[in-house]
Parts: sequence; structure tokens; C-alpha cells
Amino acid sequence: MKNILFVDDEAMVLDGLHRMLRAMRHEWQMTFASSGPEALEILEKGSFDVIVTDMRMPGMDGGQLLNEVKERHPNVVRIILSGHSAKEKILHSIGPVHQYLSKPCDAEALKSTVSRACAMRHLLNSDSLISLVSAIESLPSLPSLYAEIMEEMNSQESSISRVGEIISKDVAMSAKVLQLVNSSFFGHPVHVSNPSRAAALIGLETLKALVLGVKIFSEFSGSDFPGYCTIANLWEHSVATGFLAKDTAESLGREQAEIDDCFLAGLMHDLGKLILLEKLPSACEEIVEDAAATGSSLIKAEQEALGTTHAQVGAYLLGIWGFSESIVDAIAFHHQPGEYANGNLTTLTIVHLANGLEHRNNPANLNDAWNFDLEYLSKVGMIDRIAGLQLGSYCRATGGETNACKNSLR
Repeated sequence: MKNILFVDDEAMVLDGLHRMLRAMRHEWQMTFASSGPEALEILEKGSFDVIVTDMRMPGMDGGQLLNEVKERHPNVVRIILSGHSAKEKILHSIGPVHQYLSKPCDAEALKSTVSRACAMRHLLNSDSLISLVSAIESLPSLPSLYAEIMEEMNSQESSISRVGEIISKDVAMSAKVLQLVNSSFFGHPVHVSNPSRAAALIGLETLKALVLGVKIFSEFSGSDFPGYCTIANLWEHSVATGFLAKDTAESLGREQAEIDDCFLAGLMHDLGKLILLEKLPSACEEIVEDAAATGSSLIKAEQEALGTTHAQVGAYLLGIWGFSESIVDAIAFHHQPGEYANGNLTTLTIVHLANGLEHRNNPANLNDAWNFDLEYLSKVGMIDRIAGLQLGSYCRATGGETNACKNSLR
């Protein structure tokens, strides 16, 4: 039974939610509060999985409430369900909010959003890890790309096309703008997997307010662990995998929406490594030491040290941020697709192939043994595709800019 807390200052709205969600009473224990302070009192007395609150409330508004919840109960998934709110209030609520839903919101959309948020918990076995990841408001960017975006944002001649281009090259920036666009922060949500398009939909002036005022982007300032991964190699590998996944999806004749999903999932498949490097550097050091001492793979050492892997860590964050199921699953299971897959060729299949090919063709980015899941690829009819994806396709997908392509020309 999942515990869900709904907060709204209008009694009629709470009564409506109670009636609308009556069918969920066997799966959810629902509690209702009429103000922010009352909600905080309730949270102190029990354990909750999700809080869903209105934005406009007297005294403590929804943004202020969720900021308090983030500080006091970081493991709770934080969702706004609200009608029209002032743009300034929305901008300053973005940090603590995982997802934003617009009123009126139909029952199925609300059920689906809350249910998926609850379902993400199975990816992480540790309450402390759930709290750590749930508290993340933004992810650190590659220093060179952070400098580029800040220069562009401060320029008198900045353009949304240039801004979108920079964002699409950065894992962290892409994740944040897509979180905003695929929620209802700035209107009705649309399914967008293209970072450049997401930037265009938000608009240049709003992005400037978010980047320069709210500071939704930040620069990576941690330390590399070469035995685990370096930031430069992580970015090169992530971008190359994204383009390879896109190229593979196109060559298989997939629909454009799935092609975009493949690119995004490939770009973000190692997002969990960035989180661990930034938030748990000592754990990264322990993982490297344990792998060296036991001769095991890094991913097995992650499992031993954390009870989960970088793949699940990244998938959890994007899951509570509202990313699509296909993208979250592709990230969560890109090392072991056979543990999840249903025998169909999916975004997960393509990301698994692209990641393996990138590792094979660019060993400079490989700190750990990589093996294709041959049994799984055979089941989905893709076993022969490994041989077909040769270096030519790889270089075409990555624009010839990676080390493997440059080396092949020498």
C-alpha cells in the first residue's frame, strides 16, 4: 500500500480528488490536507511516498511547501497539481518540484503519474540513496559546455538555435530542459525527446530567466576517478552512444518519436555515473578498489557497495522527473536487457547495441569489461546486427569526431 498526501486549500477540490481516486483505495492510502503547515504536520507523523499539492494557497504556497518537504523528507516524490499560476511563482518552484500537472487533470493522467512515481522505488533498495537522488534539483554540466551556455546566455546576440545546440551536447542540461517541457511547467505537456526542440518550446527569454536567475544549470566541480570514469570520457561516450542509437534506430526504420527516444536514452544511459561522481565520490573510490581487489566488474562492485548500479540510479531520477517509460527502462537495464525485456525490439534493445558498439570501437572510454547480452539479442532477432554495425556506421553516427574514427584515418 502506497501512502499519498494531497494538499489543497479548497475543500471542494479535495472532495473531488477523493471521489475521482476512489478506485485506487485498495492500492493507495490517501490523506488530505488543507494547508501547507497541516501537510508538514502530517508528514512528521507518518511515512509517505508522494505528495501532490496545489500551487496557489494562502500563507505557504505549493512551491514553499515542497521546498520544506525536500529539506525535511527528501525521499518523498514532489508533484504540483495546479491551475494557472504567475510565471514568477512557477520559475521559483522549479527546484523542489519533480513534476508539474495542470488543472483540470483527468483521473487516468493523475493515477498514471502517481503510480509511476511510486513504481520507481523498486530500482533503489536504499532509503538513503532514494533520499539523495530525490533531493537532486539539477545535474552538473561539463565545464567547457557550461562556459559556452553562460557566454551565450549573456550575449546580446544570443539565439535559441545556438542555445539548443549547446544543450543537446550536454547530458545534464538535456535532462533538465526535457524534465520541464515534458511536465506542465509552461503549459500542456508534450512528448519531446529532442533537447533542441525542448529549448525552442521553452523559449529564449524564459531559458535566460531559468539559467541566469534560477540557476537550473551548474558546473561539475568534483574530482575524476580514472579507474571508474573521467568526466571528459563520460561525455564523449554518452554523446557517441546517443548518436549511435539514433543511427541504428533510423537504419531499422523506426518511427521518428522512437528515434528521438533512442538518441536521448543513449545520451543519458550513464547519467547515474555522473550522479555518483558528484554526490558519492567516496563510494566511487570504494567501487574501484573492490573491483581491483576481487577481480570483479565495476557494475558488480557497484551492486556490492550500493545495493544497486549506476544504471538504476540514473533511471530513478529520470523516472521521478516524469520521463517516458521506454527511456527509463532503456537506461535502467542497458547492461542486462534480458532481465526486463519482453522479446520485442525496443528502445532498450537499440541502446544496448549502441552502448556495446561504442565500447568496442572506442576502448579509451572503457574502464570495465563489456559484453553483449547475446541470448537476449538472439531472442529479439538482432544477433546478426552486431556484425552489421561496422565502424563506418559508427563514424557516420558520431560525425567522425570520436577517437576511434580519427584513429581509423591515420
